[in-house]
Amino acid sequence: MIIGLASPGIATSIENGLARIERLLSEASAQGAEIVCFPEAYLPGLRGQDFEVLPFDRAQQERVLEAVSQLARTYRVATILGMERVTEAGRQIAACVIDARGQIQGYQTKNQLDPSEDPFYVPGTSRQLFEINGTRFGIAICHEGWRYPETVRWAAVRGAKIVFHPQLTGSDRTGVRLSRWGATDAPYYEKAMMMRSIENAIYFASVNYGVRFQESATSLIAPSGQLQAYLPYGQEGVLVQAIKVEDATGLLAQRFAPERYRESRSA
Repeated sequence: MIIGLASPGIATSIENGLARIERLLSEASAQGAEIVCFPEAYLPGLRGQDFEVLPFDRAQQERVLEAVSQLARTYRVATILGMERVTEAGRQIAACVIDARGQIQGYQTKNQLDPSEDPFYVPGTSRQLFEINGTRFGIAICHEGWRYPETVRWAAVRGAKIVFHPQLTGSDRTGVRLSRWGATDAPYYEKAMMMRSIENAIYFASVNYGVRFQESATSLIAPSGQLQAYLPYGQEGVLVQAIKVEDATGLLAQRFAPERYRESRSA
């Protein structure tokens, strides 16, 4: 399977965000990508950061979904759109999976919120697997993949070959410019990517915004835990890579034995 990991810059309007999405989908499609993943809450933007979030209500939500579904159909590429989802319970961080026919296959919500997100969002309560062109995959969103490894294992034990990880780490205004992937003096995020892969023996695909001061690169990690490829720090772009689905055995995840974790009670 050929996948694309798209890192657009922060959208300045809904129209600008859709234009960036179209450009990256077009580039990925031209390189043979079958599925392309975008970052966390890309439209309208992740709340609580150091940039302005675009106005976003149900009408805007439907407009975005219709537009991206049309783009997926036009470029014949399945799309994972990181977005905000307006619900009766409140705003959720979600990833919408759209197939190459432009049909919505479902949503994965962010169920483990970072504490800083509590004022803005409500958590989701369920998880699901998706399948495109015969390859099963899961989605863990930002904080989930960094600090709740069970969100990735949930997918791996159910046969996922890859887990996509829409995220946002860093800033477009200030910060340190990283120069070496996985450096020991850099934030821990890239080391966590390696662990999510190797502890499950599956691919892990982490997708950041294309901001200038990224704290982790948009990266693809092989089932061995080794970095396969990444986008240069601080740049917009799309990373297109072939994955060997047969290498994602899920062996270590399949050996997980939850029955061995029963609490022992003394007499």
